[in-house]
Amino acid sequence: MANVITSLFNIKYPIIQAGMVWCSGWRLAAAVSNVGGLGIIGAGSMYPEVLREHIQKCKQATDHPFAVNVPLLYPNIKEIMDILVEQDVKIVFTSAGNPATWTSFLKEKGMTVVHVIANTKFALKAEQSGVDAIVAEGFEAGGHNGREETTTLCLIPMIKQAVKIPVIAAGGIASGKSMLAAFSLGADAVQIGSAFAVAEESSAHPNFKERIISSAEGDTKLRMKKLVPVRLLKNEFADAVAQAEANGASTTELATLLGRARAKLGMFEGDIAEGELEIGQVSAMLNEIKPAAIILHEIWEEFLSEKDKLSALKF
Repeated sequence: MANVITSLFNIKYPIIQAGMVWCSGWRLAAAVSNVGGLGIIGAGSMYPEVLREHIQKCKQATDHPFAVNVPLLYPNIKEIMDILVEQDVKIVFTSAGNPATWTSFLKEKGMTVVHVIANTKFALKAEQSGVDAIVAEGFEAGGHNGREETTTLCLIPMIKQAVKIPVIAAGGIASGKSMLAAFSLGADAVQIGSAFAVAEESSAHPNFKERIISSAEGDTKLRMKKLVPVRLLKNEFADAVAQAEANGASTTELATLLGRARAKLGMFEGDIAEGELEIGQVSAMLNEIKPAAIILHEIWEEFLSEKDKLSALKF
């Protein structure tokens, strides 16, 4: 399929694997890129020297395009950006910050830049900053989320109407059917996180993967709204957060409860009781751990099949 996104990234399919903390290392990124999608290394959970290693290993594992996702609020952001230049990274997805701060720098270095947004205001700011495309992420998505709680179904057509640059839909997409729905709303590609979090190549701990595929409808909630909203799977930690929020906990009290390395504890080290387990609502639809290549191909084949079914409908 050739469209603005496949042409922009020089990839075969308009399917992008999200840059998820503690899940998106070089193995997952290379596996997705090798079968025609765009794999992304998630820098948000990596020290600078670890990121450098992942980029180098990804280059050894694939000769196809891949990207790096960089949260702009990262404390070592200058060092991270210097590594991207040093390692000749071609595609960068930025998030969690003002794209105007670094977009010009990255573009001057010849990089393609994409920014993640959750509302029209920031979509317009991203476009004005000169990014090549945006990821519009709906409320269903896992991890850090928009305060507006706008669903993907509502967000994508609003963003498409507001901007002229390509739009990548994210949030609640884990199948060919949901991919087709996103395209019908105007999306030029989809970014998929949760479905790839349970890929064999994902760096998530096996305990976390098993917890994802055993989850049920309603097992994720948006928490920590006074800090930075984040969608979490139910567990003892999430229950403690819910209780604290019900009791009117302050931002300081919530930050203390969160502590340090809580996401690493759950997602990477496998403590599914006390760890922070970030995942999307679509986790309730996931029931199997399998290779990233199979995940991508199943989504693509279902997308084509469902598209043909809709074309055959008689009205």
